[in-house]
Amino acid sequence: MVDKTISIDEARARVLTEASPLPAEERPIEAAFGYVLAEGVVSSLNVPPFDNSAMDGFAVFAADVVDAGPDTPVALVLRDTIPAGYVAEHHLNRGETAKIMTGAPMPQGANAVVQSELASEADGKVLIFEAAKPGLNVRRAAEDIAVGDRVLAAGAELGPAEIGVLASLGLPTLKVYRRPRVAVLSTGSELVEVDQPLAPGKIRNSNSYALQAYCQQIGVDVTRLGIAPDDYDSTLRMVEEGLTYDVLITSGGVSVGEFDFVKNVQDALGVERRLWGVAMKPGKPLVFGVKGPTLVFGLPGNPVSAMVSFELFVKPALLRLMGHKRVVKPLYKAIVEEDVFSKDGRTYVVRVRAWREDDRWHVSSTGPQGSGILRSMVGANGLIFVPGAPKGVRAGQEVDFLLLREDLKEA
Repeated sequence: MVDKTISIDEARARVLTEASPLPAEERPIEAAFGYVLAEGVVSSLNVPPFDNSAMDGFAVFAADVVDAGPDTPVALVLRDTIPAGYVAEHHLNRGETAKIMTGAPMPQGANAVVQSELASEADGKVLIFEAAKPGLNVRRAAEDIAVGDRVLAAGAELGPAEIGVLASLGLPTLKVYRRPRVAVLSTGSELVEVDQPLAPGKIRNSNSYALQAYCQQIGVDVTRLGIAPDDYDSTLRMVEEGLTYDVLITSGGVSVGEFDFVKNVQDALGVERRLWGVAMKPGKPLVFGVKGPTLVFGLPGNPVSAMVSFELFVKPALLRLMGHKRVVKPLYKAIVEEDVFSKDGRTYVVRVRAWREDDRWHVSSTGPQGSGILRSMVGANGLIFVPGAPKGVRAGQEVDFLLLREDLKEA
């Protein structure tokens, strides 16, 4: 028998104990954005591979123009023009220069580039109006990456910069952690899909779509299995299908009601339960277990409970499966703007608007906090955790705060 109503931290620890990065796969670099590297990358070449010009101008030997100035220009013979992508045909001798474009290889005999605006070209001659030191406006070979450099470590998330660096190394495919296959199933005979009319006593299935969107937000594709009615055989059949995925997320049916079949179905299908019940509000009747390699989450049916449970428990597990190293967001301290009480001893998870003021976080609730009030999540960019003992916090006190979104700054 699994302990009930454990703490949030203990529940998350139990979940993460069962979550390990999925096997690696090869992906084309153009399809690897957002994935996590499964192995480190060591460079086998230099970037850039040759000395090249950092701007359009004239390649010179710096000693030739050491005395050049606005009133004392130095005249050089124009020997060559070097576009980007081409190698100079001539070695520059003293007193010679070559017009050079950004990115073009430096010609032999030159060690600096004078930008075009500080020179004047006419009749096969170039007047240089500024002195140059060796290395001026020259990008040296390997100044970005040298052979043998460890460019990225295993566990690095591939953003635009990382993709660009790896492309510069000539890597058409990358070894990354596979992303989990996730199935979402809503339960309850009261549910109808979004495109169906509402009959008396029915409500629309919002949970599947919200949970799908949460998964998509971190780059995970989801299959919605539909709605399992309050019927044991139907629930059994649909949960059994969900167990063929890496992760199954159900919502509803995890309490102790006469028609709550999810736990019984999990038992019948051999799901090994790791927890049932977390000392938090909303989200107490959370069920988590495993069936072979499949992680099985039974979230409460109330929309806010399901969403809060996803953020605190499901999301960290998905990130761990994807190969991320940091999967739990840090907690900050925030000043609460109103009294908030926990009436039954559980940790009260309150949806809040958070903003910075005088270098400190401040938070204010988004309004009524019932577990069925979905609008309370819409304006929220954070969650606060109000302890059950003592039962609450007063306005002006500090409270633990988790930042969900950074796009809402004002109360």
